[in-house]
Parts: sequence; structure tokens; C-alpha cells
Amino acid sequence: MEKHADVIIIGAGPGGIFCAYELMRQRPGLRVIMIEKGRSIEKRECPKRKTKQCVGCRPCSITTGFAGAGAFSDGKLSLSPDVGGNLPEILGYEETEKLMKESDDIYLQFGADTNVYGLDREAQIREIRRKAINANLKLVECPIRHLGTEEGYKIYAKLQQALQDAGVELIFHTMVEEIIVENGRATGVRTDQGDMFYAEEIVSAVGREGADWFKDQCEKIGIETTPGTVDVGVRVEVRDEVMQTLNENVYEAKLIYHTPTFDDKVRTFCTNPSGEVAAEYYEGGLAVVNGHAYKSKEYKTNNTNFAILVSKNFTKPFKTPIAYGKKIAELSNMLCGGKILVQTFGDFRRGRRTTEERLCRNNIIPTLKDAVPGDLSLVFPHRIMVAIAEMLEALDKVTPGIASEETLLYGVEVKFYSNKVIVNRDFETSIRGLRAIGDGAGVTRGLQQASANGISVARSILKSME
Repeated sequence: MEKHADVIIIGAGPGGIFCAYELMRQRPGLRVIMIEKGRSIEKRECPKRKTKQCVGCRPCSITTGFAGAGAFSDGKLSLSPDVGGNLPEILGYEETEKLMKESDDIYLQFGADTNVYGLDREAQIREIRRKAINANLKLVECPIRHLGTEEGYKIYAKLQQALQDAGVELIFHTMVEEIIVENGRATGVRTDQGDMFYAEEIVSAVGREGADWFKDQCEKIGIETTPGTVDVGVRVEVRDEVMQTLNENVYEAKLIYHTPTFDDKVRTFCTNPSGEVAAEYYEGGLAVVNGHAYKSKEYKTNNTNFAILVSKNFTKPFKTPIAYGKKIAELSNMLCGGKILVQTFGDFRRGRRTTEERLCRNNIIPTLKDAVPGDLSLVFPHRIMVAIAEMLEALDKVTPGIASEETLLYGVEVKFYSNKVIVNRDFETSIRGLRAIGDGAGVTRGLQQASANGISVARSILKSME
């Protein structure tokens, strides 16, 4: 089959969704095709929610499909340009702030909770900041709108219907095999079904799950990139009581630390009060850890989880951040039969393996039921082990109890950022006719900036069509 359109969007994550939405809002009748290797949102179901065991769905409904990994994430919108990506570097701070306000308004239009955390607790936040400074931690103040895992799913379902009603052609369960380039210009794509789609404008809007694919495309067709950051670490789980002050006053405490031993940058990420730890499965069955938080009380737990991520930037000749992160995750998978490894912080510090017996007598009951007790020292390089331990000790000065013997550490959490694609202000790559946005291009690192990115590139496309 052969089809022609005005715009082809590869990937149906937040960046692609908001790009298509803005295109059709401003130019009804535009021919827009969106190609997604996963399922439509109503067909995205994870059997593990009922069975508590991964059954190996392909493709994984947690990481692929309409709304990308955002559909089943905890659904937090970070409302500050300081968090979630590199848009301020490309568009400027004020323009990014404006676009994020616009994308937030769209989420509200489709049913997002109007409550915003982190705006009305000035005295409490000042005290948290004081403790953070005392521990050499930087508190990044960022208002948070929490969609909730189950509510976020409903919001994206409405957005999918809105795109269909506007005339966007959504093609699911279809993989783009190749971006076609003729005389230095991208002219179309070829899918795994053998179909050919052509358009004047092509937008790669793949998320982290598609970052490896886009890296291969960059190498194949000569898109200019620069080495990206590698973020690797653990998901920490504690009782809600330990995190109560942070949870109630800022919801998600974004704290940055530079370790005393190696001066490595370490940060907290994706806090889920009363949430649960979850496993995500990527291409090839690679299991990595993540966390969810629900709005409904029936799904709430007694535990809070959050990530500690160690950021590493390498110099030449290194150019494979995704492969590096995968190798660490593969080691963890190898040790625990393709599942997620869990270790108490007490055992982590002593360099000994956590056993089933010690885990059973732990006060903190793991919310990831099929996690396998093990030893993270057999997975992480020494430098990352030191960074995680030093970060936990620093956090303990802000909210005592985090560095408890019984705190649970799940591994491995990896954020698969591709090499950053070199783009201009209109997100055009070095290949004419091809624009790159979102997490898979190394431009953003979260729902809100990815959504804002989609709006921005849509407007650039429309301007080029005038």
C-alpha cells in the first residue's frame, strides 16, 4: 500500500499527540498520519495487574501504544521549565514556560485534576529547603499536577478520540522500519507491513522505548547527534510515614546532590506517595524498574517509592548511552531470571546479598511482589554504588528514616536517553524534512515538556506551509 499525507508522525506518545492535536486545531482538513508500533489505548491492558506476574506481552503495553509510557505512568506533570528536558536551551525559558502553560491547559480541558502541589506551603517548603541546604542538596521547586495512573489513562483516551474525530489517521501495531531519504531530504517511511507513506513533513516523536531505534536511524541516514547523558540507579521504597513531610508539602521533592567522593550528579526522580513499584519490559524482554501512583484510594499502598538516578556524561569515543544502560540492566536480569532485583539498604551497605528470610522479617513489605532478593554490588560499578549510598545518607538529613537498614532498593532503573539529536529552533534535523522531538531524540525527559514540544513543532510545520 502507498499513501500520501501532509505530515507523518512516528510515535503516539505525548509529543506526537500534542503535535497532531495542534496541527488539526489550527488547520482542520490537514492530512496527518500517526504510526505507532503499540496498541490503541482501549486495547492497552497489562495482565500483571491481575496476575501479579508478567506474562511477556509483545509489544509491552506498559511502554508502547497510544500515549506511550505516559499512559500507565504515575502521570505527574512538572509545571516548571527547569524540570523535564532541554526545551529552554532550544526555545528560551519564557517561550518554554508559555508552551508548557498551553499544554497544561489542554490536559485540564480533557479532565486533569485542577489541584497543583507545591504552591501553597511556603513556610513548610522553606524548612525543607533549609534542611536540604544543610545536607548540601539543592531543592528544585517545581509545581506538580498529578494525573494519577488510572486518571491519566482516561485523559489520553479522550485525546485519542479527539484526534480521530479531527481526521488524524491513527495506524497501530505497525513499526516504521525505515525513514526514506532522497537527495538529502526525508520523503517518507516504510513500515514492517511493507507499506509506504510519503509526506512533505516527517516528525520522529518516539519516546524512550524507541530511542534505540531512532539512534540506528540516525546512524543509517546521517543525522547529526551529540553524546547524551546516561541516567542509571535504583528505585527506593520506604513507608509513607518516612516521606510524610515531603509528600504533604511538595508531593514530589526534586533534590540534586553532587557526591563528596566522586563529585557525581545524583538526583531524585518520580516520587509516588502511597504508590507501588512496577516493572517495565522493553524490546528483547529487558526488565527495568519504575513506579506508579494512583488517585483512587482502593489502589493506594502504605509505601512511597522514588528513583535515585546517577547521571554520567562521557567523552569521545563513547557514543552509546543506551547500550551502556542496557548492559547494566541485563546484568541485573541475568541474576534474577529476567525479573527485578531487590535489596535492603542495610545489606547494600554491608555488601551482602538480601535473602528471602531477611526480606520476610522486614517492616517494609515490597509492593513489587515478584522482585527477587539479591545483591546490587554484582550489578553496579563501584562508583555508582558509592553515589547511591552517599545520596541516601544526605536525604536522611532532610527526611530521617530514608537511610534505614530496612529501606528497599530495586534495580535497575535506567532512563534510555538516546544521543541528543542536533536540532534547530524548529526541531529540524540535519536531514531536510525530518524533525525530531521528545524523549527519544534526547530533547525532553517527561510528559509536560514532551507535550509542549509537540505544540511547538506543529507551529513550526504550519509556518513552513504558509
